[in-house]
Amino acid sequence: MDDKRRSAGSTIGGVAETLAFLHGFGGTRHAWDRVIAGLDPQRYRPLALDLPGHGDLGSYNRPITFAGCVEEVLAAAPDRFALCGYSMGGRVAQHVALTAPERVSRLVLVSTSPGIEDSAERARRRAADRVLAEDLERLPFAEFIELWRTQPLFADDPPEVGALAREEQLRNDPHALAKAMRGLGTGEMEPLWRRLGELRMPVTIVVGDRDAKFRALGERMLALLRAGRLASVPGGHRLPLENASGLARLLD
Repeated sequence: MDDKRRSAGSTIGGVAETLAFLHGFGGTRHAWDRVIAGLDPQRYRPLALDLPGHGDLGSYNRPITFAGCVEEVLAAAPDRFALCGYSMGGRVAQHVALTAPERVSRLVLVSTSPGIEDSAERARRRAADRVLAEDLERLPFAEFIELWRTQPLFADDPPEVGALAREEQLRNDPHALAKAMRGLGTGEMEPLWRRLGELRMPVTIVVGDRDAKFRALGERMLALLRAGRLASVPGGHRLPLENASGLARLLD
C-alpha cells in the first residue's frame, strides 16, 4: 500500500499494538497527527488512513460506499488491530468491527453515532446531504468551508480549532468530497443500533463535555454494548483537533 496513506510510529521488539485511525468528513489522515504525537511509540504503531474521497484517496475511482471503506481499511490493516474512528470515521469503524470482529481487538468511537433510526428523519438528512454535495460542486470551496463551519455542531469551537479544520478541509478536492457525501453521509447509512450488541470486543465511546447531542447518543449506545464504557473529555465535537492530548491520554 502507498506509504502516503498512513502515518506510522515505531515498534519495540515487534510487540507494539497497531492502532488504526479513521478521520471525519472533510478531514484526512493528518487530522490525527497531534493525537499520534502524544502516544507512547513503544506501545503503539499508529496507522492513520485516508478514507475514499479524501486526501490521497481523492481520486478514488470506485463508487464510495461503506462496504468499500471497510475493504480499504481491512486491506491496509494487519490481521489484528485496535481501531479508532471520529465522526464519519466512527461510523465506518462500526462497519469494520461488525464485518471482521475477529480482527478488531478494541474499538474507540469518538463523537459518532450508529446512524439515524427513524426512516423519515433519515430521508430528510439524505436530502440535506445531497444539497451539501451539490454545494461542494457549485460553490467556491472557501465559501463551502465557511458554510460548513456555521453548523450548530461547531458553534462553540475556539477559533484555533476552526483554523485547523479549515487547513484539513483544504487538503481535499471538493468534487471528491461531494462523492463521499453522497456515499457516506449520515442519511445514506442504514442504522446499526440493533447490531451494537454483536460487538464483543471492548468499546470506548468518547465525547466532548460540550457536545451534548453526542453525549446523549453515547449514553444510548453504551446501554446496548456488551463491553462498553463512556468517556467524556474537555472539548466539543472536533476532539482530535481541539483536545488531541486529552484524546491521546485516553487512548494510552
